[in-house]
Amino acid sequence: MNVLLIFGTTEGQTQKIASFVADRLVQKGHQVSIANAASGAAAHDPRGFAAVIVAASLHAGHYQPAVVEFVREHLAAIRTRSNAFLSVSLAAASDDPADLAGLTQCVDAFIKETGWAPASIHHVAGAFRFTAYDFFKRWAMKYIAYRKSLPTDTHHDYELTDWESLAQFVDTFATLALVP
Repeated sequence: MNVLLIFGTTEGQTQKIASFVADRLVQKGHQVSIANAASGAAAHDPRGFAAVIVAASLHAGHYQPAVVEFVREHLAAIRTRSNAFLSVSLAAASDDPADLAGLTQCVDAFIKETGWAPASIHHVAGAFRFTAYDFFKRWAMKYIAYRKSLPTDTHHDYELTDWESLAQFVDTFATLALVP
């Protein structure tokens, strides 16, 4: 099957996640076209694909505007294909009920904003990219990490993504949504 994978990334972890998903689907015998919503998704019309996966990261309670725009523009085509949404956030690594409730609210706002109710949603933990942040963002992210009892050494980056859980999601999607 031919799959379109559109992603939005701010610091690079969602791109890494999208590449992992694409590689996993290719290993399962599917063809995948992958594009950053901010720089090339416009050339990809979902009508030419059997399935669409959208991956976007949360920052300050919102997903990338380019992802929102892509989904709105291609809503009719996305709805009529097998589809999934990968929501990437630090909250996805949390067990705190307040964090998880906030994550649900953000996804609900995305659904309302785009009109798209994904057939499948998977929450994927992102990463702390301390070495890439400016002084103020590094300080703010260190405070968030501290409050959540996560690593705070700003000389290192910390990947929170559960690759095994993501692989299981992709495998299930491929089995259930991508049958000829």
